[in-house]
Amino acid sequence: MKQSIEFFKMSGSGNDFIVIDNRNQKVKNNSAKTFVKKVCTKGLSVGSDGLILIEKSTKADFKWRYFNADGEEVTFCGNGSRCAAYFSVLKKIARPSLTFETKAGIVSAEVKKNSVKVSMMLPGRIELNKNLFFSQRKWEGHFMILGVPHWIHFAKDIDLINVSEIGSRVRHHMEFLPDGTNANFVDILNEREIRMRTFERGVEAETLACGTGAVASVLTGHILYNLSSPVTVYPKGNIPLTVYFKKRDNEFSDIFLEGDSRVIYEGILHPDAWNY
Repeated sequence: MKQSIEFFKMSGSGNDFIVIDNRNQKVKNNSAKTFVKKVCTKGLSVGSDGLILIEKSTKADFKWRYFNADGEEVTFCGNGSRCAAYFSVLKKIARPSLTFETKAGIVSAEVKKNSVKVSMMLPGRIELNKNLFFSQRKWEGHFMILGVPHWIHFAKDIDLINVSEIGSRVRHHMEFLPDGTNANFVDILNEREIRMRTFERGVEAETLACGTGAVASVLTGHILYNLSSPVTVYPKGNIPLTVYFKKRDNEFSDIFLEGDSRVIYEGILHPDAWNY
């Protein structure tokens, strides 16, 4: 790629993303992984937790492709999906009530000013008491796939946990090979509020928020501790998310994630941003 590319830098409750209107296929499939890894590198380029490509769809208002900062394309991202919906409305690609195509299926969204509510997929797998052993102790936790994998540890002292170290150990633990997992550390405040911190796979660091992690933590918290919908989630960045759900006959349904989505700035990526 030799031409400059317009982009938005966006934030969804603290997760930051580079969002590109790629309906004209400026970012080619065969170069996407390298391109994403380069422009998401902080200090050398724009830097972000991930990158979103908005493309044409025959099934919905648009199709998205989501990449983690390491360049790997993954199935879904909760906060990224909210930014994609907001971007599409700002660019008049879609109206405030919209649908878009993802690798996890069709997602619906409602955009109200800069608050966005998106539908979430159902849990693909739930493993309670997925305890891990390292650092000379047992780490009690639970596992859920919500488009992407999440391990959830409930504790009252999450501010004392070295999330960078412990999260990395969990992310690379042999129990989750070869794909690894995200690691969430959760404090239940009451039946409708939790705090959480997340080490994100692909970013390889603690992030200010994680949408799918928030939902996985809430659903697991409902199973184990009777959390009641809607649940307000306070992530590391302290910009709250709201998780809605229903459950009947041990089956979840009507799962939604709602929260802040903002444009930080518009810019132009020059070839120097990825040619290094």
